[in-house]
Amino acid sequence: MKSKKVLMLSLVMGIITTVLFFQYIKQINTEKVTTATVQTVGVVVAKEKIEKNEKISSKKLEIMQMPEKDVLPQAVKSLSDAEGKLATAMIEKGETILSHRLGSEQEEDVYVSRKVRDGYRAISVGVNINQSVTNLLEPEDEVDVIFTKVIKNKTKQDVPQSVILLNKARVLAVGRKMVTPENTKDPYTEYSSVTLELKPEEALKLVNATEEGKIHFILNKRPLMSEENKTNQQQ
Repeated sequence: MKSKKVLMLSLVMGIITTVLFFQYIKQINTEKVTTATVQTVGVVVAKEKIEKNEKISSKKLEIMQMPEKDVLPQAVKSLSDAEGKLATAMIEKGETILSHRLGSEQEEDVYVSRKVRDGYRAISVGVNINQSVTNLLEPEDEVDVIFTKVIKNKTKQDVPQSVILLNKARVLAVGRKMVTPENTKDPYTEYSSVTLELKPEEALKLVNATEEGKIHFILNKRPLMSEENKTNQQQ
């Protein structure tokens, strides 16, 4: 009797084991078929962190394959659609690039607020021909600001005293012009104000200086120039 019970138990266990084995194999095959049929789409993601208002370089982008069902409608799928655009918000590493978070150079030309970097402010001051280097200042130039104040010397005579108030201040706009000469076909127009990008504490110094005396701008050499522009100048 005992041997029959052992035999029956062995048969039952064998059947159960066989059933479980075939179910496991069937599950694996089903998963393989499901995986093989998943449609993927290439989307553009940030290879590294991109700051707000930063002009996006192709070096900071890469294509990543994602399941089609997980891709948002606004996802950018081509590197060329994101390269050269401006990030309207900070984009973290690995984050999908979305079209509504990209701005164009044209938008930058319309809104001076888009050009202001984090931690800086835009401030305008009135200028005349001499103060503005004969109206030769252009957007994206860098200038030093000289402050001149008339003081009394020991003999009670008025003596002008000048100091360099600010160094390498970025010019955001001259008058209402916010684009560089090479990027516009508009004719030259005179202007009577210059908008600078300054730290808040620097802006306070500039405002006080304009109230207490006179300011003049010293034009620095433009820091960046494309190879195309260099060639044109040489010709």
